[in-house]
Amino acid sequence: MKGIITVVGGDKVGIIAKVSTYLASHKINIVDITQTILSGNFVMMMMVEFDSADIDIDAARKDLTKEAETLGIEVNVMNEKVFTEMHRI
Repeated sequence: MKGIITVVGGDKVGIIAKVSTYLASHKINIVDITQTILSGNFVMMMMVEFDSADIDIDAARKDLTKEAETLGIEVNVMNEKVFTEMHRI
């Protein structure tokens, strides 16, 4: 299963490292990633695969939400199919 992870917040050192380290520790593969700074705000979107992961998407969402609080950012994790349907025109 694929998921979409979005990360938004004030730019600071270590955001990509924290998120990618968490994903690697649970064998969640990053398939695609884009990142930019918009008016001082860090914005990142990742497509990930849970095929070999040792946790499910709900556990990842819960864990990354807690991690986001420590960084002062917002992280959203959703199933790629849900994301696609939400953004379908």
